Amino acid sequence: MYSVIVVPPACARPDGQIRLATGERLEFGRDATNGLTIAHEGVPRIAGEIAAQGTFWLLSNRSEQQTYVVENPEGAGEHIKVGPGRVDAPVPFEFSRIVLPAAGDLLTFDVWAPRHVFRSVARHGLPGALTAPAFTLDRTKRYFAVLAALCEPRLRGEPHASLPAVEQLVDRLRPMWPSVSRSAVYWNIDYLALKLRLRPGPDTTEPGQRVNGKKESLVSLALRFDLVREDDLVVLAASAREACR
Repeated sequence: MYSVIVVPPACARPDGQIRLATGERLEFGRDATNGLTIAHEGVPRIAGEIAAQGTFWLLSNRSEQQTYVVENPEGAGEHIKVGPGRVDAPVPFEFSRIVLPAAGDLLTFDVWAPRHVFRSVARHGLPGALTAPAFTLDRTKRYFAVLAALCEPRLRGEPHASLPAVEQLVDRLRPMWPSVSRSAVYWNIDYLALKLRLRPGPDTTEPGQRVNGKKESLVSLALRFDLVREDDLVVLAASAREACR
């Protein structure tokens, strides 16, 4: 049974994909005759190796100097780095994009692992006090819509996108919050920073810098701990009648 699917660059058909069973390995590089050939002068002859391991896979970097990056296209910037010479680095993402720097270009190809398996985390009546939640966010409130709008560019597949300015947030929120204003957005950003126990950095002295620092901290925290997921962006599509309370 196949465990991992490797999708070569510019592959548009299923018959061009490479399937690996658990325990199988695939070399990739400029001269990977029996593996995945990436025809670019900036790619080493044998650049690396992929090994299938059940529900995850391993990446070996055979480059002498270049670090490889494995991105999670669904993770809004989530990635791991595999340094030169690293052998069998485990990659936990279901969908991954390997990024190879090559003589001024960034070459990519995808690796698909099987769907992750989860067990129930229900406690089934264990005695004792309930665990306090790490974060308490009400998805029906306006502050959550502001947080979703802040995270939206990076959740839409642009992990390095600039964060929206307050004016852009106002425009984005107006369809579901007709009375929104700059001051209301500022207030909700301050409220989120307080609610999530964030503080501006010591070098953020100017008002604009303070807001930008808070926005970056909020988005970083929200995406790192999945406080806002792509499914949550539905709050931005609500009609005025269904607006967040």
